[in-house]
Amino acid sequence: MTITGQRTAEFLAVVIENAELRQTLAEVQDQCVELAVDAGEMHAENTELRRRLAEAERERDAWRAEAERVRRTG
Repeated sequence: MTITGQRTAEFLAVVIENAELRQTLAEVQDQCVELAVDAGEMHAENTELRRRLAEAERERDAWRAEAERVRRTG
């Protein structure tokens, strides 16, 4: 193989590797977008669960206060 042929082969190898790396990058970028969507959904679910927990704690505290009031007056 001539020097020109060797350089051409090396150049083509770099071009192929570059194309493969670009494909891998595109796939990873898609995965990142999917992860971001999932994270957003999980954040929304977490926010809702915290809201429901706070509501349940308020109801529990109200029942406790009522039970204490009944116990004192009973």
